Amino acid sequence: MKKIYHESAKYHVSGEAIYIDDIEVNNQLLHGYVYTSPVAHAKIKSYNYSEAQKLAGVHAILNYKDIPGHNQMVPVFQDEVILAIDEVTFIGQAIFLIAAETEEIARQASKLIEIEYEELPAILTIEDAIQNGVTVQPSRKIETGDINEAFKNAKNIIEGELKIGGQEHWYLETQICLCIPQEGRDMKVFSSTQNPSETQLLVAEALGLHKMNVEVEMKRMGGGFGGKETQGNHVAVWSAILANYTKKPVKIRLFRDEDQKMTGKRHRFLIKYKAAFDENGLISAVDFEQNADAGATSDLSMSILERAMLHAENSYYVPNMRIIGHAWKTNLPSNTAFRGFGGPQGIAAMETIIDRIARTLKKDSAEIRNINFYALFERNVTPYGQKIENNRLPKIWEQIIETSEYFARRKQVNEFNQKNEFYKKGLALTPIKFGISFTTAFLNQAGALVHIYNDGSVLVNHGGTEMGQGLHTKMRQIAAKELGIDYENVKVNATNTTKVPNTSPTAASSGADMNGMAVKDAIDKIKKRLSTFIACKFGATYRDNTSDAENLVYDRNIIYDWKQPERKISFNDAIKAAYLGRINLSSNGFYATPGVNFNRDRGFGKPFFYFSYGMAVSEVLLDILTGYTKILRTDILHDVGESLNVDLDKGQVEGAFIQGVGWCTTEELKYDSKGNLLNHSPDTYKIPGVNDIPEIFNVNLLKGYPQPGTIHRSKAVGEPPFMLSFSVWLAIKDAISSIKNHEIEPNFQIPATNENILLSIENLKK
Repeated sequence: MKKIYHESAKYHVSGEAIYIDDIEVNNQLLHGYVYTSPVAHAKIKSYNYSEAQKLAGVHAILNYKDIPGHNQMVPVFQDEVILAIDEVTFIGQAIFLIAAETEEIARQASKLIEIEYEELPAILTIEDAIQNGVTVQPSRKIETGDINEAFKNAKNIIEGELKIGGQEHWYLETQICLCIPQEGRDMKVFSSTQNPSETQLLVAEALGLHKMNVEVEMKRMGGGFGGKETQGNHVAVWSAILANYTKKPVKIRLFRDEDQKMTGKRHRFLIKYKAAFDENGLISAVDFEQNADAGATSDLSMSILERAMLHAENSYYVPNMRIIGHAWKTNLPSNTAFRGFGGPQGIAAMETIIDRIARTLKKDSAEIRNINFYALFERNVTPYGQKIENNRLPKIWEQIIETSEYFARRKQVNEFNQKNEFYKKGLALTPIKFGISFTTAFLNQAGALVHIYNDGSVLVNHGGTEMGQGLHTKMRQIAAKELGIDYENVKVNATNTTKVPNTSPTAASSGADMNGMAVKDAIDKIKKRLSTFIACKFGATYRDNTSDAENLVYDRNIIYDWKQPERKISFNDAIKAAYLGRINLSSNGFYATPGVNFNRDRGFGKPFFYFSYGMAVSEVLLDILTGYTKILRTDILHDVGESLNVDLDKGQVEGAFIQGVGWCTTEELKYDSKGNLLNHSPDTYKIPGVNDIPEIFNVNLLKGYPQPGTIHRSKAVGEPPFMLSFSVWLAIKDAISSIKNHEIEPNFQIPATNENILLSIENLKK
């Protein structure tokens, strides 16, 4: 089978790949700059920017009064203003917009602005937020069984809390947008966004226009990871307001440090838990209280909290369970979507419970996991009432235990630790069961527009966005396979709101699932018309009965009747004939994920179309004197159904895992007592590098288990492997625990930085 490479790979290597910053604009281009708050919480008493306006090269300095439409940039809860009015609620909040002929002039102008604040108390930690008692939205609950009765009858109970840190997205391309005014008040928006339709809506509302007056185009992003699902909208709205005012093109590109200071992160969580289990480690009840740091406004916090709640049990059947979720308001930038979308935080607490049960009972944690897994024909209903179907956990467990040589290596690790005082090894196996679908039901829809030109070439438009994950490559593959033509004869266009309207964000790992089905639907409509025409042509050619259109097969650039194989025509000849025969060779497509529903008030339903599964085994080496850790080996087996593209899918598994390792080990957000982010640049914020990759890295995809009802029986792959990084996190904990022969529960949190590891080791000695 021919290998299909990422459709932009050669352009990435050659430097020809066009990003927003590469788009050439005429000499009228202005550079936008955002003047932001230097304080976390304050009243704006007065301001004066008259001197800044006088600076040569400055074309506009705008405040909230200059916004022609709504001063809002959140479509759901309407609690985030575009520009501050009389109060600022976090450091980095936008107050003024500046347009100048160069970035340097805009920055110089910002230094001439005079503003007086009356500082107010700022809430900067989850603990303070809980004490303050203010959530961004009402709290939520999911509950099943009777936890009170279960705890009353429990043989063993553990309780505790887990602190989970945030994470910076660190996409290579910072937030950026270019807006070009069109005739009238129409606006063309080139935005680095995962959500073009929402960007279109918010720009239109800010400018006081209809969506039809705003065109948003997104060819490719230099990474997103969720950070451009909503917060790419900010720079788009700011750019559009300046472009609308000046009647000139305006581009805003955030400097790396500004981007890190201004934008939201993965949500910090504080999770309190209580679990009941028997002498074998079988869990009977779990009680969770999930406390999320929402930041200053709602953004996507409630949806993220909901997914954390829906993944609180991870891969394990818990007959009696309660999950209560709170999203607390703090004076920090609003936290937002990040790969996994709350799932990692929810799962981390459950994996902590499993790990603690094993240590309590002096058993291997992998064995505790195995006896608590969801089963095939019983113990297979989630706390929110969804039945687990097509469960791959038993098969993955069986294969990875063998291929990773888990139990033999467990003995070797134990022997090493007994012989070595200052170096310890740790080993852990962790699973993932991750739900695929938007939990907001109406978002589970996608559109496409496919054109077949009369030379036989095919142009595909769809609503998904390309951020490096290979979505466009998969869409080309799907179109080529459905039409039976060469991959090279298909092109995917830039995502554009004038081609495919009302699209959902490329998020929730559903980009290929939904857009692939929409592309297929569009092609099916064209093929129906084309097949009818060609069947009649076959009949006329052979002067006898007409071929049955349903019998026509599209394969290897040929269309033929499988019942009468001699009746065939090349795809290109068929297209030319159809064009001359006035057959419509263009169609839109649409897909809506079937059967998904979730009642938030009841905490009950079927929020996911299916689940993705995976397991990882990781072994680490720990220097107990410095806290330095090295990943010696990781084995991953992940379920993607029938892979659309093995290389792309493996790349996603590897990348997600390593990004998760960063969150679990090295990436720590440091704030001072005023709310300033202290590590806001690449020299102080440690994302994973080449030395953080396991020395032995075995990544395999589960074979022979297609997923029914999906595009070409494939599965989503973007987010689920992120959580496999818990195998590294808990392997480090296993190494720490071995210092006291696994007799004492280590104090452990996320991230397990060198500092936190040393504190955990020191705590064992008390």
